[in-house]
Amino acid sequence: MSKNNGKGDKCENDFPQPARKQTFSEMIYDPRDGSFFGRTGKSWGQLFLFYVIFYIILAILFAICMQGLLASVDDYKPKWQLEESLIGTNPGLGFRPLSEQTERGSVIEFDNKKPAEIEYWTGLLDDFLKDYKQTEGRKMKHCDYNQSRNPNDVCVVDENQFGPCSSANGYGYRVGKPCIFLKLNKIYGWVPEIYDTPALNMPDDLQHLFNQTSEVERQKIWISCNGHYGKDKEQFQNISYYPSQGIPTYYYPYLNQPGYLSPIVAVQFNSPPIGSMLDVECRAWAKNIIYSGSIRDRMGSVTFQFLMD
Repeated sequence: MSKNNGKGDKCENDFPQPARKQTFSEMIYDPRDGSFFGRTGKSWGQLFLFYVIFYIILAILFAICMQGLLASVDDYKPKWQLEESLIGTNPGLGFRPLSEQTERGSVIEFDNKKPAEIEYWTGLLDDFLKDYKQTEGRKMKHCDYNQSRNPNDVCVVDENQFGPCSSANGYGYRVGKPCIFLKLNKIYGWVPEIYDTPALNMPDDLQHLFNQTSEVERQKIWISCNGHYGKDKEQFQNISYYPSQGIPTYYYPYLNQPGYLSPIVAVQFNSPPIGSMLDVECRAWAKNIIYSGSIRDRMGSVTFQFLMD
């Protein structure tokens, strides 16, 4: 009987006891084992040492990776150029002013009797041309077709050659003769291949201009604008290009020269239709500019819309 009682006492001793409740002050510091927030000083020291070593090794590995990456990158020119790059060899054509309000899309809409609407579009052009007006401290030269130049030279884009498409004239918006500015995207090392004779699919007026231009001044990327659809072509007339209907080749190639600015062409619409939208397509002409008028895969051209009330 005493033997059974001994076994019963052992079972009672092995039964787990409930954990002792800690006070808030003991959670911070427990005087029984000298722990802070559940860890002794030795445990905290080991944890701190582990993370110090871990982050030192991590920083060393990161520095090695960055050093290897930077060693393969040139500060002035891309490693992959032209055909080897994602950008490729076909520059896109862009226009300004382009509204920052995405819901406007590519529509230039204004009432030339409302100064606030005119100021909105002229303000966008002022911002776009700001760098072209600030040429102080930049090493630039006035280039010409007959002038020899170093590929690293930066040719001036003279805003005084934009005629009535100037800030002083409100870019023509105040008088109902709005201007837009066209420019090609920059591609490092790209050089335009010019036409020696007019392309067969060039507009008749551009072919006529080409034939009337001297051989030296044909050294340019030609620009043409026209109505995008049949109804637009019927209303499309009387436009002017400044400083000429093309971009001279002496602005190329782009080699990331300090102070380089993309050449631009101003196009003025002297008699746009009133109260109806005019859909315009502008195109760049060079042998190595591939053209596609597809909505999904547009290349070598740009479309925008005018709506003047």
